Amino acid sequence: MTSVAPKFSILSDDFARDPYPYFPILRREDPVHYEAGIDSYFLSRYQDVHRVLTEHKAFSTKTLAVRAEPVMRGPVLAQMTGPEHTAKRKIVVRGFTGAALKDQIRAIRSNADELFMPFLNRGKVDLVNDFGKPLAVHVTLDVLGLDKNDWRQVAAWHHGVAEFITSITLTEERRRHCLNCAEQLEAYLVPIIEQRRNEPGDDLVSQLCTAEFDGITMSTRDVTALIINILAAATEPADKTLALLFHHLIDRPGTMDQVVENPGLLSAAIAETLRFTPPVQLIPRRVERDTEFSGTAVPAGATVFCMIGAANRDPAAFTDPDTFDIHRADLGVARSFTAAAQHLAFGTGLHQCVGAAFARTEIETVAALLLPVLRNARYSAGYEYRESGLYTRGPISLDLDFTPVNGGAPGRD
Repeated sequence: MTSVAPKFSILSDDFARDPYPYFPILRREDPVHYEAGIDSYFLSRYQDVHRVLTEHKAFSTKTLAVRAEPVMRGPVLAQMTGPEHTAKRKIVVRGFTGAALKDQIRAIRSNADELFMPFLNRGKVDLVNDFGKPLAVHVTLDVLGLDKNDWRQVAAWHHGVAEFITSITLTEERRRHCLNCAEQLEAYLVPIIEQRRNEPGDDLVSQLCTAEFDGITMSTRDVTALIINILAAATEPADKTLALLFHHLIDRPGTMDQVVENPGLLSAAIAETLRFTPPVQLIPRRVERDTEFSGTAVPAGATVFCMIGAANRDPAAFTDPDTFDIHRADLGVARSFTAAAQHLAFGTGLHQCVGAAFARTEIETVAALLLPVLRNARYSAGYEYRESGLYTRGPISLDLDFTPVNGGAPGRD
């Protein structure tokens, strides 16, 4: 059996504008969608996606050698397996848990206060470009121990790195631009790495520089790759999830009131946002042996893209999946930020997102500060909500009007 011939292209402008109406069609009629132009398969059913992400030997991350390594300046965590993966993942996880996490909560609050303060008495903010994107970079630089005064330049370089990783098709001109951004970011990081080797502090860069694997410290190339890996993983999903969360709550005033009046529901609202509109929409893998998905044969060596947005709305996995419901019983909020999560927004299996717990902490902390201020927020006059992105996806902007607040900090008296 083979999939029904596609009625549309996943690479089309129509699909890019809003992929969600296409997901049920794909799951029903073309669950193993083939795009001849890029010689790749797109999987939309939950069971197929979950299988690919959990069977890491049959479906490898070798595609990242081409899709990520050139701009990461070395191998990334998702490319590793065995003892090397375990050891290096533990080093990174240590920077996002325990005592380190308590310090990060303070950094998150401080950065959120500082960045939102100028908008309090204006009563207007673009939650994406004025706040969310700068906040994600500021917080990540704090975690790493890098100078926040450099945030605009680092963000520009990172944007080029992210464009390379998340573009399905890339012109030669854009490819050169992205590689140049990665080279400049590497040139910026190498002197810092060398300085932290000689004078380590309590920051994550110092931990990476001084940690040992097989009795030796990691090379500058390896540390550089891990730093850029963390930059990419900690910024893109965070700013998009925050904006998507407030978009869903503002569109549903009754749900907004419930979350404001019962802060215990905030985790559920974030988990449902991740299920309903995951910021990471595609995860690539290479098929290591001839296999079959939903009755369609896929050859060894093929690239498959796991469609997280489609899988997260599969009725085989979730009841009434196209409804945003913070009270859904089949989500399991307590496990939604762990390896046992039912939704696939963080991936699953060996290479599940290393920063899932930190993402929850960051978004919860910031949302709790903003909810009292934005409870009655509305879209600005003339604003039209639009999302963009095939690989990662989120609002282009989120222009809001709210009741001005004189003095103080968001969410505080």
